[in-house]
Amino acid sequence: MKIDWDRRACARRGHVTYAPEEAALRERLRAPTAVGEAWRCLRCGDFAVGPPQGSGPAADAPLVPRGRALRDTVIIRLIAVERAVRGLFVLLAAYAVWKFSNSKDSVHRLFDENLVALRPVARHFHFDLDHSPVVDTIRRVFQYRHSTLTFVAVALLVYALVELLEGVGLWLLKRWAEYLAVVATAAFLPLEVYELTEKVSWLRIATFVVNILVVVYIAVSKRLFGLRGGRAAYESERHSASLLEVETSAGAAPENG
Repeated sequence: MKIDWDRRACARRGHVTYAPEEAALRERLRAPTAVGEAWRCLRCGDFAVGPPQGSGPAADAPLVPRGRALRDTVIIRLIAVERAVRGLFVLLAAYAVWKFSNSKDSVHRLFDENLVALRPVARHFHFDLDHSPVVDTIRRVFQYRHSTLTFVAVALLVYALVELLEGVGLWLLKRWAEYLAVVATAAFLPLEVYELTEKVSWLRIATFVVNILVVVYIAVSKRLFGLRGGRAAYESERHSASLLEVETSAGAAPENG
């Protein structure tokens, strides 16, 4: 089943109507009805009863994404949500590490007390708690210096802020955010490759593949770094689409009379 992105967007956000100053275009976009005038939506092409939302020269018509452009907008905003959620989780992790760094001794004592209490249960099930990989990892963490943990907390905080900034910028469809998303995501790909050489898991593979797809998709579809003509071609495409929306809608409107 093919999704009609245009009508779906209009159903959620309403129609976008515009009255161009050019008389010929203006009359072809307008249609009289029994309940008043109606104007052709620049997104879905249907007529909406009521006064136009804006007016002016056809060249100044709003840039209304439709079809493929609208689909790209939805995908970019889905990426924005994923980045924002990831940023919030990393922010919580940064706070947890900072909190732990300032109360490591008390947490260490609490861990040892609980470990002593759990040893009889572990022995009953023939589990060597003292040589468990999880317990060994936690003990190594307790050996980290306060300065090391503080550095980790600050690094996580910076990473979280970058992710949140990406999320906000991508949601607002800012071009600088698209560059930031591509550069930041690509910068961590070597680390993900290293992690895969250490241990392969479906989650790590999926994350690596998704991040590669995000980098390629944003860079190519938004013509970043000079791809497909670069920014000039991208802006020209958007401007031409704005004029085309008015002309296509006007040309497709039924004749009055």
